[in-house]
Amino acid sequence: MSRVERWPNGLTVALEERDFPGVAFQLLVPAGAVGDPEGLEGASTLLEGWLWKGAGELDARGLAQALDALGVRRTSGAGLEYTAFAASFLPEVLEEVFRLYALLLTRPRLPEEGFEAVRSVALQSLLSQEDQPARKLFSELRRRVFLSPHGRDPLGREEDLKRATPKALREDFRRRYTPRGAILAVAGGVSWERLLGALEPLALWEGEEVLYPPPLLASPERFALRRPTAQVQIGLAYPDVGPEDPGFYAARLALEVLSGGMSSRLFTEVREKRGLVYAVSAFPAGVKGQGLLMAYAGTTRDRAKETLAVMLQEMERLAEGVTEEELARAKVGLRTALVMGDESIRTRASSMARDLYMLGRVRPLAEIEARVEGTTLEEVNAFLRAHPYRDPWVGLLGEVEDV
Repeated sequence: MSRVERWPNGLTVALEERDFPGVAFQLLVPAGAVGDPEGLEGASTLLEGWLWKGAGELDARGLAQALDALGVRRTSGAGLEYTAFAASFLPEVLEEVFRLYALLLTRPRLPEEGFEAVRSVALQSLLSQEDQPARKLFSELRRRVFLSPHGRDPLGREEDLKRATPKALREDFRRRYTPRGAILAVAGGVSWERLLGALEPLALWEGEEVLYPPPLLASPERFALRRPTAQVQIGLAYPDVGPEDPGFYAARLALEVLSGGMSSRLFTEVREKRGLVYAVSAFPAGVKGQGLLMAYAGTTRDRAKETLAVMLQEMERLAEGVTEEELARAKVGLRTALVMGDESIRTRASSMARDLYMLGRVRPLAEIEARVEGTTLEEVNAFLRAHPYRDPWVGLLGEVEDV
């Protein structure tokens, strides 16, 4: 069972204590692409990279060496709705790890001389999309799905990255790196009392709440990005329900039927029966307050039209319902993924943080299993009748003439 507490400074802290010889945390800071200043898309990505150039008494090299000496395995990155910091380590170094992360959040150096290197890396990451056609397509697809800033790409835009200044980003840091709305989820072998003691430096973290605009969808459209690529990339997007919706588990089970393995409908109909693609899948891609289901296929130019037609057909066919056999397989698939994923304390810390962000509470593993197992065939098919997957946004990238 998880314990959750909201501190006076606005930071939400959660712990799931486990009999495990390690500790992992996931920290979500409300600095994502949705909140990037107008004209500075990519600011969150720049800030995340710049933070690691030193904090407190430590320069970039000193900070990296200090964390390496503690054996901290760490990742971080700016996303659409927040910047995430994740780490795992041994319990005996708990206090020192959080002292260093508190420095990062409250006393970053943000040195002028390190800024251009950060900008250069960000520009390279953005330009690398040209060598990742599927990534390029879905970046454009999201921009067309949302009227609100939820369609932005966390990598930003080239012109905005080039116009960013150290002064503007320092001001943005002070505005958005705030404990109000931040979430820290911890899992592993540490007690609540010891965790609170280790987190004392974060009690001094201050800042005002950051308000994001609500998600707003555009009208569905079709578009093509013409590129001289060997393959054609196909992307679909459909409005869906999020975890706060009563139909969420029915929707996830239907998605498992659609794209949950080699016996799923998309794999069977698009690849196995017709041999149209080298890759096909569907996946959730929603934001807080707006569910979204996306589908992808990569194929050849001469098979693109048929591939798109079969994908659209399979999406619409869900409204006719799933079978008892399909539902049984879907339940086993979801429960297996759930149990295997949450065996990792890093994965568990991540799912705890995501639950707190999306729902304001942590769902116990037993609750999710029970909801999956307890969802009936009638409930799934009633949901699909009431929420048919039709009239999507459609995007193609490659040597295509039309959509």
